[in-house]
Amino acid sequence: MKTYPARIASLEFMRVIAMAAVIAIHTRLFIDAPIINGHAWLADVVNQLSRFAVPFFFLLAGFLIQPKLMNSPLSVMRRYNAPLLKVWLVWTAICLILPTRLNTVMEQGYLGERQAYWNFLLDTPLNSFLEGGLVHLWFLPALIIAVVMTGLFVHFKLLKLLLPAAALLYIYGVLAGSYASITEIGSPFLTRNGPFFSFLMVVIGFEIRRFEFRLSAQSALLMLSAGLLGHFAEAYWLFTKEVAFSSHDLLLFTPLWASGLFFFLLAKPLLGDHPLTYWLSKSILPIYVCHLSIVIVFYNIAGIFAVSGLARDALLFFGTIISSIAFVKLVEKTSVQKYLFR
Repeated sequence: MKTYPARIASLEFMRVIAMAAVIAIHTRLFIDAPIINGHAWLADVVNQLSRFAVPFFFLLAGFLIQPKLMNSPLSVMRRYNAPLLKVWLVWTAICLILPTRLNTVMEQGYLGERQAYWNFLLDTPLNSFLEGGLVHLWFLPALIIAVVMTGLFVHFKLLKLLLPAAALLYIYGVLAGSYASITEIGSPFLTRNGPFFSFLMVVIGFEIRRFEFRLSAQSALLMLSAGLLGHFAEAYWLFTKEVAFSSHDLLLFTPLWASGLFFFLLAKPLLGDHPLTYWLSKSILPIYVCHLSIVIVFYNIAGIFAVSGLARDALLFFGTIISSIAFVKLVEKTSVQKYLFR
């Protein structure tokens, strides 16, 4: 069996890039760019180009956990998921308490602003439970569920069914998600949440390591390109069917895109090998859980001072990146870290 270094530079480097891509999505970069045929195409293209990020995080989780999960699935499930659950609970509580719209707080008071948000969450309780106190926290329960499901397949020696089961759930998730207006297939909650997205991505990473799959850099780039073009072709076709171009977390070609990227990184293990990469990559989960609250602060600042255009993009994107890193690195030097972060 092939052994890997504890930290592969290219994977750590892509953690950092993927986190920046998530921030690009949440800051809605170029939303004020010139409108083309009545549509903010630059913003939508950047949004969808950034959609590799979360699939990559899931793939990486599956890849890293595979050896331990194979050896002791039930105990590893508990040890791996307990810190994630703690982080989710803590940040759900924080995000439920922190106000998001300062203008509403000024007009209606703190409780008025929060009550409206809490009522919004209660309108869709199952979906809200699978997300948490703020929308981006969906990643944590989705990852927990995917690891549990993978571990159970390992425990019950059903590995031959692992990939087919994950693929079927994913296909349902796409058909009941982005394609729902066409297929008319329903779902009790947003199919980005729960196992529909995360399970397949975790399983792909798991299987890549279990079978030691490898591609040359050139073949990986071909796979990446085919997946990326397929994803965008789907998004555009759905746009012609009146489905918003920027609304897609997962499409049928997304796994091919993400897998091609992952294979390319494995073929180029020294990519991004720099001390700064490792300094940042070890803090990616903390940055992820706190960044959207910081984005909201900058949204309020931009609104108060009527900042728009490229100045708005720079304020939100770079302000969020710098402030998130500063906040996390400061907290990591204190005892508060064990409560806020994994």
